[in-house]
Order: sequence, then structure tokens, then C-alpha cells
Amino acid sequence: MIDLNNLSIKKAKKAFSDKEYTARDLVSEYLDVIKKQNPTINAYLEVFSNEALLEADKNVSGKLAGIPIAIKDNILIKGKIASAGSKILSVFTAPYSATVIEKLKKEGAIILGRTNMDEFAMGSSTENSAFGPTKNPIDETRVPGGSSGGSAASVAMNGALAALGTDTGGSVRQPASFCGKVGFKPTYGAVSRYGLIAMGSSLDQAGTITNTVEDAKVLFDVMKGTDPMDSTSYYPDMPVKVKGRLVIGVPRKLFEGIEKDVLENVELAISKFRDLGYEVLDIELPNAKHALAVYYILMPAEVSSNLARFDGVKYGLHKGGKDLLDEYIKTRGEGFGKETRRRIMLGTYVLSAGYSEAFYRKALLAQRLIRRDYDEAFKKIDIVLTPTTPTPAFSLGEKTDDPLQMYLADIFTVPANISGNPAISLPSGFVMVKGKELPLGIQLVSTHYAEDTLFKAGGDFLGE
Repeated sequence: MIDLNNLSIKKAKKAFSDKEYTARDLVSEYLDVIKKQNPTINAYLEVFSNEALLEADKNVSGKLAGIPIAIKDNILIKGKIASAGSKILSVFTAPYSATVIEKLKKEGAIILGRTNMDEFAMGSSTENSAFGPTKNPIDETRVPGGSSGGSAASVAMNGALAALGTDTGGSVRQPASFCGKVGFKPTYGAVSRYGLIAMGSSLDQAGTITNTVEDAKVLFDVMKGTDPMDSTSYYPDMPVKVKGRLVIGVPRKLFEGIEKDVLENVELAISKFRDLGYEVLDIELPNAKHALAVYYILMPAEVSSNLARFDGVKYGLHKGGKDLLDEYIKTRGEGFGKETRRRIMLGTYVLSAGYSEAFYRKALLAQRLIRRDYDEAFKKIDIVLTPTTPTPAFSLGEKTDDPLQMYLADIFTVPANISGNPAISLPSGFVMVKGKELPLGIQLVSTHYAEDTLFKAGGDFLGE
């Protein structure tokens, strides 16, 4: 038996080298777990069992040779369905692979399957999937977070060594926190978005869910880089170097109103960083409190535009009607779920002639102010520290009838997407709720292209 509970990419590679077990042994172990756990957890929508075993038998080299990875269902894998958790794309087969998939495969990674998600990445709980909700493996009565909940659950249930997700407003970091894993979002554009099904194009970013910070770095180093297929991608030849003594800034005014246990956990994390030799300063991010409001204007606006292509004519679901307009109405009405339709309508509203100046244009101005706040802060500090989420994982169905409460789950993660900064969520402890120990996480944010700063601080915090 392989100890999946304490496994990392580095340990797996060493085991391969020492001939303790083979890539096939490791893949088989994960497939056995998936077979037992997935009918209940619903982390995977499709498992590539035969292909994964065939890949494991190949004698390949590379930084990820033999490493089994799960992939969120909005990242294209050539020849595989990419539904984005939606009925409207339930039969869509990807004609090509995303750049991140090509890079992972080039380094020998083995794709185990595609994971469940909130429809078109719209949600914070993976309850909005057209294929049923995913459950949190730590407590099956609770959500795994979202929208990359299937990816987080796959790692948490020992059904993958690592997973790829996408992060538009915290959709990698929040589920990682709920499931007790490391969730990493790079600088916007540092990893190509080519082959990712778009939700909010100026906010979306591929990210990772892993057992360790070191694993996040390994995956990032493979995936990063400027891609000619994505005009928004860019990674400098000389990224920001890690300084000797790092300074952490804590925006305490943003913590008002969060649960007592979460606040106490953050204070313990701050104390731990001090003990590790980090300097800690209180800082102000005066406009960050507006980030959630800005996000829920800009993101639906981009959703309205991006999802206009799903009309039943070009690809995906098609419903016949008496004329073209009737076909559009039937296809989109039946193909899109409730939350997706809500966001399309919100986005269309804020972009309409009578309201674009009042909402959309002002949100763009506020976005600039939020970015400026971070830029000013990083002149004095190296890292901003906050909780990842205001609560631990909530119960299934608890927030489905109250979208505003659901949106508040992203209050600490959204600012980094608005500003484009890299961010990482680290498991930081547990809180006892109804007899269950639920994970909590802290979030570290750094300046653009300072991912190595996050890896250094995160590794120190977790004792790697």
C-alpha cells in the first residue's frame, strides 16, 4: 500500500527512482480510491482509467513523469468532453488541448480524469453543476467550495496527487481552504488561458490544488510562460526575486465581522510568521472593501459577452424551434442553469445603454483604485495576509437560496483577481463544528510576478 495521505510529487519521484513502486502502481492506487469514493463524493465527471494506465506504462522522462493529475472540466483535453459543468456543453468534445495540458503532458504528467465544477465556474460551492453537487470528503454533509470543488475534492479524498482548477474570484483558493489543501493562483497572464472555457476573461487564471507548496511550485514552473496563442499571457525573463527578510502586511479593517474562530486562527498564523523571523505590519487597503461589489459587476458583464456564443448553432446543445429566435430561447433556457442565467442577465443589464456608465464604467474606475492600493502597499511590504474565507466549509444547501450569502464566501479572495496579483491559500488549522474538525486557511498575496515570494513564505509556514 502506498501512503497517499503524505505523498508529494517529490516523494513520488523518489519512490519511482528507488523502485519502491512504479507509475502504474501509483495510478492504480488512485483509480482504486476513485472507484470507491467517487460514487459518493462526485469529484470526477469522467475517469480516464484505461488511458491513464497505458500512459503509466510508458517509460517517459520529465519533471512530472508518472505523476497523476486531475483536471477541471473547463480545461480542454483533446478528444475528451469539456462540459464546463453545463448541460449546454454536455456532448462537446474538445478539438484541441489547452496550453497547460500540453505542457503537463510534455513533462510526463498522467491525466486521471475531468472533475466536477460549478457551471461555467459560476459558484462557490460546486452545487451549481448540471451533474449534481460535489461533497467535501472531510465532511460529506458540507460543500467542498467552488467553482473548482471537484478538483479540491479529488485531492482531498486521495483521488489525485494534484489537480488543476481555474480561479476567477477565488475558485482555486477557497475550495483548497475548505478541503485543507494548498491552493495557488498565479499572476494574471503568467499561465496561458488558451484552451480554458472563458467565464470572465480579464479575471480567469489557471491554478493548482496540491498537498504541498513545493508541489504548487513544481506545477507552476512547468505551466508558466508567455504563449503566442494567448495575447493576455506574459511572464518576464526576470521575475521578482525573493528578499532576505520578508515583511507581511495585515489589513485588519477587512476582518471586521468574520467568525471568531477564523479571526483567532489568523492571529495564530501571524504569530507563527513572527516566530519564523518575518516582520509584520498593520496596513490599509482602503478600496479593497469594494472589491466584491466591483467583481459582481465586471464578472457578469464578461459572462454576458463570453456566453453569447452558446446559441445552439455553433456547438453544444441544440433545441429546435419555430424560428431562429425560438431556437436561441429554447437552447439557452434549457441548456443554462439558474445561476448562469442570473449572471448573464446581470451582465447584460450593467452593459446596457442606460446603465453602463452608472455601473460598468464606475466598476472599472474602482478596479484601478484597488490595484493602486496594492501597488502602494507593496512599496513597504512583500506579502498581504488575510483569511482565505470568512467561514469554514458550510453545509450543502445552506446558501443555495441566498446568492448574496454565497457571494460573500469570496470576500477575501476576489481582490487578488481584481488586481491581478498572485495569491496562495495555506492550510492553517481546524475549527470544531458539530463534532467535526473542519479546515481553515490563510491567504498570502504578493506583487505581480513574485510567485517565488509566496512559495518561500508558504513553505516556511508549513515547515517544508
